[in-house]
Amino acid sequence: MCLALPALVVSVAGPDQAVVELGGVRKPVSIALVPDAKVGDYVIVHVGHAIGMIDPDEAARTLAMFGELAAASEAAR
Repeated sequence: MCLALPALVVSVAGPDQAVVELGGVRKPVSIALVPDAKVGDYVIVHVGHAIGMIDPDEAARTLAMFGELAAASEAAR
């Protein structure tokens, strides 16, 4: 099973690299597959590569769902 997460592009460093933020963590990723990505866009990240772009509203819904899953997991402990 593969998991790709929406992350916010916070800086672009060259034609194929960007820094994204997810949950307060910033990480460099390749944007070679989404060359139109710019600061403020949300991209779907899988193993260090942005593999697609996502609408900000959809990103917010997806991140909220992951937050709910994390809270439920903590409550079950």
